[in-house]
Amino acid sequence: MNSPSDKNYQYEESLSHWLNDEKVANELVAVLSQLFNDKSIELIMHRSQLLDRTASVILYKHSYAERIVNKVLKVSDSLELAKAIGRAGIQNARIDIGRLNFEWTEEGDKFNTVDDFVAEKLAYLIGKKPTFDKPVDVVLFGFGRIGRLVARELIIQGNGSQLRVRAIVTRNNSGDAIRKRASLFRHDSIHGPFRGIAIENIEEESLYVNGHKILMLEAKQPEDLDYTKYGIDNALLIDNTGVYRDKEALGRHLKAKGISKVLLTAPAKGNVPNIVYGANHLSHNPDDYDIWSAASCTTNAAIPGLMTIENNLGIEKGHLETIHSYTNDQNLLDNYHKKNRRGRSAPLNMVITETGAAKAAVKVIPELEGKLTGNAVRVPTPNVSLVILTLTVKKQTSLEEVNDLFLQASLGGGLVEQIRYSNSVEAVSSDYIGDSAACIYDSVATKVSSDGKNIVLYLWYDNEFGYTMQVMRLAKHIAKVKSYRYY
Repeated sequence: MNSPSDKNYQYEESLSHWLNDEKVANELVAVLSQLFNDKSIELIMHRSQLLDRTASVILYKHSYAERIVNKVLKVSDSLELAKAIGRAGIQNARIDIGRLNFEWTEEGDKFNTVDDFVAEKLAYLIGKKPTFDKPVDVVLFGFGRIGRLVARELIIQGNGSQLRVRAIVTRNNSGDAIRKRASLFRHDSIHGPFRGIAIENIEEESLYVNGHKILMLEAKQPEDLDYTKYGIDNALLIDNTGVYRDKEALGRHLKAKGISKVLLTAPAKGNVPNIVYGANHLSHNPDDYDIWSAASCTTNAAIPGLMTIENNLGIEKGHLETIHSYTNDQNLLDNYHKKNRRGRSAPLNMVITETGAAKAAVKVIPELEGKLTGNAVRVPTPNVSLVILTLTVKKQTSLEEVNDLFLQASLGGGLVEQIRYSNSVEAVSSDYIGDSAACIYDSVATKVSSDGKNIVLYLWYDNEFGYTMQVMRLAKHIAKVKSYRYY
């Protein structure tokens, strides 16, 4: 039996260990910033952002990784690996130090030094020049929920070296409107305060955000502005309004001088390519299309799950149901709405409505033609939604096999940025606010029938931030400014 003195020693030892790890994590914070600012290298932990995060968050990310890969990932190893990356002659890269740390724990004893290990693992990145000559200008048309999150990420990601937000276009850029929009940018009830400085300049009709001077422009119609007057040229315009949905309407943006590409942050109609990044972006050459759609948040959440099952087990038929947080499209209190049921108070009701995600899935995975139905339920939560896939599969399977398929997909392969694996028995929707993955696979909730032919999958997604990250990935693809990757 342990004596009180033994327990006190264990307490002190545990606290000392934590304080030492926190000290190392703080040093890692400084190295992360230096790599980002000096070499345009962003280090992430299993696709989770580490940049501009506290030491305790970094330690938590290491703990999460340990639960998924069943290996202790030491923050001290991450620090030494980060320093070695800084010495390796790499620039313009996004490197998953979670994967690198795991491989170091498995293979480190085969190398004389950590520098030798990094030199072998990242050999294809060392000495390579960026794939692009200069950053691309971005214009945001509309500044609502998605527009403001896209603006935040444009500022944070790439440090102005990849995509640069130059202007925000709204219907009203009066002094009062600029003040209100700046306040909404700084403070978000769901996603928290902006991590940085955002100050409005009414006289110059602009926002000063972390060193970026962003013009606040007014336009009633897409073709009204000449962006070249403001030094903006060959820009990617991201339309966040959802007003213009087909090729003809979105093409009006291209009539404005200075705009060369258009990306819609909503499902498009007609022959505009609807892209789920990670699933079908490589089949669309940026040189071949001027107008793009990032599809819907639900489609982006469902496709990775559907592709994983279709590619490994085959799908005979199925149903897609999205349990979706309410949006600004609905009414706060009961009032007239052009769509059925959506006129009823969003915070007080579950509302059955439609989703186009099942039909959209067929455009990305043609093999699913005629096999999927879909519907939606809007629920009284402000963010984070859930896709429930009920599928009959061609190949008999088991719960263990399905879970392993998603675990492996989350750790490597073409959908590694889109799928996160969750094994928490206590997780609820709010736990996934701010998650960068397009979908989070809930392994604990998965069901497989006794005959192994019917499965039910639960895929969480932050329908605002997770979708925004998909928009950002697609925007970099369209603009051809993507950095090198090690995932």
